[in-house]
Amino acid sequence: MRSGERRLHSLEKIVAIGALAAVLAVSVGFARAGGDGPKLRSAVALVQDAESGETLYEKNADTILPIASITKLMTAIVVLERGLDLEQSVAVSTEDLKSTRSARVRGRLRSGSVLKRDELLLLMLMSSENRAAAALARTYPGGTEAFVAAMNAEAARLGLHDTRFSDPTGLSPDNVSSAQDLAGLVRAAHSYPLIREYSTRPSAQVRARGGMVSFRNTNSLVRSDSWDIELSKTGYISAAGRCLVMHMRLASRELVVILLDSWGKYTRVADARRIRKWLESSAARDPQS
Repeated sequence: MRSGERRLHSLEKIVAIGALAAVLAVSVGFARAGGDGPKLRSAVALVQDAESGETLYEKNADTILPIASITKLMTAIVVLERGLDLEQSVAVSTEDLKSTRSARVRGRLRSGSVLKRDELLLLMLMSSENRAAAALARTYPGGTEAFVAAMNAEAARLGLHDTRFSDPTGLSPDNVSSAQDLAGLVRAAHSYPLIREYSTRPSAQVRARGGMVSFRNTNSLVRSDSWDIELSKTGYISAAGRCLVMHMRLASRELVVILLDSWGKYTRVADARRIRKWLESSAARDPQS
């Protein structure tokens, strides 16, 4: 009897393993088959369940490429991890202007502008202000070189093996990563309440050089009530194309969305809408999912 029981248990294990393999095969096929997902214009894309890490859709997600201002999520993490005084006043310097001179869009913070470190963090995350990022790195203990070293150390700690940083703004094409790594970076950044709040704030005003200066979020979707976005960051340099990463709630799921190398001005936003339509349609077809 015991021998029979052992044979039965072995058979049950084989059946269970076979069933699990079939489920995994179907899941992988769904995630990777272009015909099953949205038709996106971005060269690289990834949609993951934020809680389980399950990949719902991927397109060239392991490709390593420049990430432009998505870099600034790591810049914010390093500032907050170090515990720097956010109420301390920091003056934007000519050095900050020189280090960001290659930007196609001119920064709106002039040399001599004095802001709290907290305000620089806000403008960097919300409006992708390059001079704010440069000032945050320059005033880090040990200066910009030590700051960039801390960025790479944090990437290693998070297990982001495809990720390298050479500057805090993202203007350098040597700042590279993959969509898979960026999903991990987004999840890590999402754990900081201040990054969530500042990266999704629609607009803000700060006092700079005696006057009030207005800034807007570079992601227009955060200004729409129909989107539940908890974290957002855009990016653009010519080597990276237009980029967008988000942590959001959609179709009753917490999702991480990565869109890289979108060349059209509105392509990344249009792709986000395509992903939303695809997921909502899928949820409607399969309400148990």
